[in-house]
Amino acid sequence: MVIKSVGVLSVGKMYGAIAAAMGLLFGIFIALFSLAGAGMGLADDAQSSIIASMFGVGAVIALPIFYGVMGFLAGALGAVFYNVFAGIVGGVEIQTQ
Repeated sequence: MVIKSVGVLSVGKMYGAIAAAMGLLFGIFIALFSLAGAGMGLADDAQSSIIASMFGVGAVIALPIFYGVMGFLAGALGAVFYNVFAGIVGGVEIQTQ
């Protein structure tokens, strides 16, 4: 079996979903570290602590969206390139049982 082409939107959606999940994971880690830093009093004053906390919570919202959009675009572009080069080179061969 040889994969001669792939669906551009389906690959883009898959890459976007995977990248959004990774963005959520990274956002959670950033939120935990910024909240821990604010809680330990690493900020100079109360206003800085609030800003650090908001930055952490914002990362949980912004990173999955950003990573998801960039993953979708990269996946779709990669699928277009695959389709072009599969037409030239012949595609990827898969052996199944």
